[in-house]
Amino acid sequence: MSTKIAVIGGGSWGTALTKILMTNGYQVHWYVHSEASLKHLTYYGRNLNYLNQVQFDLTKVHPTTSISEVCESCDTIIIAAPSIYVVDILKPVANKLTQKTVVSGVKGIVPQSGLLVGEHLTKKLGIPLQQIAVISGPCHAEEVALEKQSYLTIAAEQKPMAKKIAALLACSFIKVSTTDDIMGTEYAAVLKNIYAIASGVAESLDYGDNFQAVLTSNAIREMKRIIDRVHHMKRNINRSAYLGDLLVTAYSRFSRNRRFGILLGQGYSAKESISQMKMVAEGYHALEAIYQICNSQEERLKTPILNCVYQIVYKQKKAATAFENLAQKLT
Repeated sequence: MSTKIAVIGGGSWGTALTKILMTNGYQVHWYVHSEASLKHLTYYGRNLNYLNQVQFDLTKVHPTTSISEVCESCDTIIIAAPSIYVVDILKPVANKLTQKTVVSGVKGIVPQSGLLVGEHLTKKLGIPLQQIAVISGPCHAEEVALEKQSYLTIAAEQKPMAKKIAALLACSFIKVSTTDDIMGTEYAAVLKNIYAIASGVAESLDYGDNFQAVLTSNAIREMKRIIDRVHHMKRNINRSAYLGDLLVTAYSRFSRNRRFGILLGQGYSAKESISQMKMVAEGYHALEAIYQICNSQEERLKTPILNCVYQIVYKQKKAATAFENLAQKLT
């Protein structure tokens, strides 16, 4: 196949997406930040720090530390970098993206602006909405590496765009569906990280499976209230891009946000917890912006779980005390 696709991001999700595209036979121009990672990829065909079991065919995958190179070489750009780095990474190529198809695989909020990545692309970089798509779904990178059956949802304003991106990613172990709910799926991808933090705290405090089930059922109702506030439309919150992504992030051993919550429940501060983690916990960086959305209007949303996590992370409230109070509010 002659289609050339760029993947921006050398972490686990960027590695997983590159594997999928390589499996489908595409030429992938892959931007990685680290020179050490580039050297390792070039010599061994493996990512030095993430999903090292994946062997890349270097006739199909072309790693580089030049973001200008990947953006000039490709018409479709997939962003898979942590949200905290999106602004700096895209700054050198901002004027080169307006004629490209840009796909966000980032499950976080741009902390500098409080915008979703899709919103940042349109409002800050001037990329037309019809050229933007979003990847969501319950799909841990580690299981993609193992070729476990997984599911993605592609959101785009127009169905042909969504189907085009879906076709790039569908393979024997990835099933892809489409939707026009760009903001809803993006917010769901952000919110589930926050609720996964709560699940991790509950695990650390030994609350048990019964509590976890009630916590998660309350969490999906909170998610619906928040998403409906920011973008009201008819949507089925029980579909995999919403509930499915919440479940896997809350329960999976691969979930970095759950791990972050476990550390908080053990008594570590937010900064101490982050320092112990190799990968970015997107829920931490999104929490402040989401809390403001829920509490900035005249009518505050009913979000006791989110408020509890906020108190632990930003107000240094003891996790055990915060969860004692939360347990009385769940139904």
